Amino acid sequence: MTFILASTKVWWYVSRSAGIVGWALCAASVLWGMALSTRALGRKPSAPWLLDLHRFIGGLAVTFVVVHMVSLMLDPFVKFTIGDLLVPFASDQYKPNAVAWGIVATYLLVAVEVTSLLKKRIPLRLWRSVHLTSYALYAFATVHLLTAGTDRFNPVLRWTVLTSVGAVVFFSAYRLIGPGRAASVRSGKRKAASAPAAPAGPAATTISQSEISAPSAIEEVPTELG
Repeated sequence: MTFILASTKVWWYVSRSAGIVGWALCAASVLWGMALSTRALGRKPSAPWLLDLHRFIGGLAVTFVVVHMVSLMLDPFVKFTIGDLLVPFASDQYKPNAVAWGIVATYLLVAVEVTSLLKKRIPLRLWRSVHLTSYALYAFATVHLLTAGTDRFNPVLRWTVLTSVGAVVFFSAYRLIGPGRAASVRSGKRKAASAPAAPAGPAATTISQSEISAPSAIEEVPTELG
């Protein structure tokens, strides 16, 4: 069995399939997060599973990326080392530029997932800043898919990529200039208008302390990607 695995292209096929699935999950996670943050699915998710699904897809993407990298190291024909897969341009044996895009995308994916797990323990601004790199993550992963993979000429894959790019552009425009932005502005105005005015004197300190200890915006629907 070991001889068969070492003398055939099974690991190459595993790495290709895992890479494609990993990219698809990354794209799905980004798009699902954009759909939630732009309020395209409604002003507020009606069930916790909507956000849980977003996190689950992201975690599953990490799993397939790990499978993709491990199978590349086990492939006897390409012979990648762990250093080749963690350091951009460390190896020039197979398309170093294309591989570098994938390495950077992997680091961004890990950063997004780690900060998502630590969401309640880190500043909200930091979480949002890291989450904004999801756009770069999607772009780098897509470039890696189309430049490193041998399946880039597959018409099904090409149309899938084109569809996902169109969806990202749509949600971005929806958020920046469309109803998504308008909904965010209205939501912010309603919160500002409904906020009680702080009374003068010692009572103001009491209200300020209660507001600080109240649940933060982290528990609300995120305004960035997932």
